[in-house]
Amino acid sequence: MIRVNQAGEYGAAQIYKGQLAVMGDDAPDSSAIHHMAEQEQVHLDAFDKMIAERGVRPTLLQPFWKVAGYALGATTAAMGPRAAMACTAAVETEIDAHYKEQLDALESENDPELTRMITEFREEELEHKATAIAAGAEETPGYPALSAAIRLGCRVAIGLSKRI
Repeated sequence: MIRVNQAGEYGAAQIYKGQLAVMGDDAPDSSAIHHMAEQEQVHLDAFDKMIAERGVRPTLLQPFWKVAGYALGATTAAMGPRAAMACTAAVETEIDAHYKEQLDALESENDPELTRMITEFREEELEHKATAIAAGAEETPGYPALSAAIRLGCRVAIGLSKRI
């Protein structure tokens, strides 16, 4: 769980870096993206710390997630502010399901620190999704296809990070 979550937060941080590199600080949603990026960095820092403390091996795919996350962020931002928010909405939809699955699994474990972190981070990820929807994510031309493709990519990334 820790390896996959760290990889996901790393990827999310890269997505926002890519979006901000294309959009800059003056785009309509830049301040919201900066805020979400800051929260993702807090999540990443927490999982980085837990990886070190618990001796968990990070995914070997991290260099790939760096490039893929940044490219996804830059590409959706280049498509426009709504597409950037559509990316966030799609990613957070999958992260919500992923974190819920983990919380269900943790009910039989005695790991209050990890349970607390996932619960807290899940709430913030749901805020990101709500922000994206409010910013017009679903009004993006081709939203259903774009969202489905990004969500599939997230599921593949989660599956690969569990194994590699």
